[in-house]
Amino acid sequence: MNRLANSTSPYLLQHANNPVDWYPWGAEALQKAKAENKLILVSIGYSACHWCHVMEHESFEDEQVAAIMNEHFVCIKVDREERPDVDQIYMSAVQLMTNRGGWPLNCICLPDQRPIYGGTYFPKTDWLNVLMSLADFFTNRRDEAEEYAVRLTEGIQKFESVDLILEQPEYAQADLEAIVKGWKRYLDKAEGGMARAPKFPMPNNWQFMMRYAHLVKDDEIAQQVKLTLHKMAFGGIYDHIGGGFARYSVDGRWHVPHFEKMLYDNAQLVGLYAEAYVWNPDPLYKEVVADTLAFVQRELMSADFGFYSALDADSEGVEGKFYTFTKADIKEILGDNADLFCIYYHITDPGNWEEEETNVLYRKEQDDLLARQLGLSTEELQSKIEEAKSKVFEARSKRIRPGLDNKILASWNGLMLKGICDAYRTFSNPNYLELALNNASFIKEDLVKANGRLMRIYKKNISINEPIIAFLDDYANVAEAFIALYEVTFDIQWLQLAQQLVDNAIEYYYDDSEGMFFYTASDDEQLIARKTEIMDGVIPASNSVMARNLHKLSLLFENNRYEEIAAQLLRNVMPYMAKYGSSYSNWAMLLLEEVFGTYEVAITGKLAHQIRQELEQTYVPNKIMLGGTEENLPLLQNRIADETRIFICKDKTCGLPLTTVAEALKQITLS
Repeated sequence: MNRLANSTSPYLLQHANNPVDWYPWGAEALQKAKAENKLILVSIGYSACHWCHVMEHESFEDEQVAAIMNEHFVCIKVDREERPDVDQIYMSAVQLMTNRGGWPLNCICLPDQRPIYGGTYFPKTDWLNVLMSLADFFTNRRDEAEEYAVRLTEGIQKFESVDLILEQPEYAQADLEAIVKGWKRYLDKAEGGMARAPKFPMPNNWQFMMRYAHLVKDDEIAQQVKLTLHKMAFGGIYDHIGGGFARYSVDGRWHVPHFEKMLYDNAQLVGLYAEAYVWNPDPLYKEVVADTLAFVQRELMSADFGFYSALDADSEGVEGKFYTFTKADIKEILGDNADLFCIYYHITDPGNWEEEETNVLYRKEQDDLLARQLGLSTEELQSKIEEAKSKVFEARSKRIRPGLDNKILASWNGLMLKGICDAYRTFSNPNYLELALNNASFIKEDLVKANGRLMRIYKKNISINEPIIAFLDDYANVAEAFIALYEVTFDIQWLQLAQQLVDNAIEYYYDDSEGMFFYTASDDEQLIARKTEIMDGVIPASNSVMARNLHKLSLLFENNRYEEIAAQLLRNVMPYMAKYGSSYSNWAMLLLEEVFGTYEVAITGKLAHQIRQELEQTYVPNKIMLGGTEENLPLLQNRIADETRIFICKDKTCGLPLTTVAEALKQITLS
């Protein structure tokens, strides 16, 4: 056992038996490198990462490789989900050196942490060559190594940074159209999503596109969103037996997934499909939301109502083994009913992907069309498939399961809470509200400290002396979730908690001179660079989430400071948005609200919740909801009465009180 044996990270524990003398990131390893004047080898990954497992097996479990690593390097293992700040720096370095990135991420650094070389997965022979070459380079060409480290570190410090822009521009619909015009060139008109492989779901992209299509009345984009949502839900990237989405498909048609299931993907996809149902009430969307939430509760929820991080891609050392079937497997499970199931999910004797005789379940045909082809009613077909799915699910549950990453992260729990709130907003299912309240209470009690600051990682019985680390995404995503929970409950405590988190983020993360939030707090460990997270990816950037939080809270609390910071953030990023819209989709949603305005819908009186639920059935994406029976927000002052009333406000102007949802929607349409 090496020094990782005492870690709590499942990823680090996976490497605790390696012959490599691994250290966790920390003072002991960093001081050893300086004291012994040794290169640092930083190896970063996460527990559900398939190629991380491959490199471990080929190289880190190999005695010959380990001997070279131990002799010439201080070897540090990092869980990217626990220390995204470290990952961010060395990912920037590798992207600058190679124009690509990913995990496993391996970076060689000078004893003071400045990188000089890096890459992702290396086969064993290549890895040995890299190790020996760098050891020789450091020993015999120290000056060159130093010069390269200086230039690369300067690049890291400038990477993903923006200029401070003081002059406020006038935003217009043309700005949004310019962003989408450039984006359209990259869309896959046949399979949905982006025209490339692998294909990632990118939920925030399609949420923006959906809102844009609705507000701008762009039917071409509307059809692209519908195509993408349909193809993802029919594809092999979606688990048709147990619910939930894999991280991406390796092909260009959503068929063969990289089988790991991440909490953050499923959280955002629940919210996307729930919102899409209000926009376009397709029963498929409702089914996806219900089945994905069932999966999350069943397989990713702790007894404390916190949500775990991920399920591994592999089981029994084979990627996807838990999720795939041979046709013989299905015949054994379903007997005479196997043929219909195999037609429905395209299961064949030779197999439907590169693994011989193995099938990834996917759909092509709509139920009504397939039912007619088979001489069945749609109801008969659906009933038979549901019965068969239940049997296949039961049989699959007896297999050896993929590994679970049981880290509970504040940031990703915030994403999941927001998704559940979105599901409740759309479907008014009381079970969703109960789930949301249970998770929110867990976050409040176990992740928010008495001083209002967050812990990123939930650990029972945390030592009073243990440093409490959290990053901007923790504050941003949890605050956004608490705002969403307020909007469906009108319970002011959640809004007050969101405000407390945002105030702490401003104090410890915001830099007035840069006009952006840093990813790390001012009192955190100082690394070789203090970075800002600006570009939206598979998860929206923490700065864009914080900007949208501040915009909402500025309206709810009538707080000018919040609005000033939100406006500054958007101004700084605006020059970059049209160049590559996919990387600024959450920023673009804030721009939508600037261009089209934000409706503040205040509902007061005893029937406030009933009216709220009724109003939510019409798609108005650029609104915030507030209300209840107490005068606890500026907009509710002097508006509480026994009679239930609706107030529609926009641009600091409110209309006359209304009593029906129809009247409220008419006022929104006319304003």
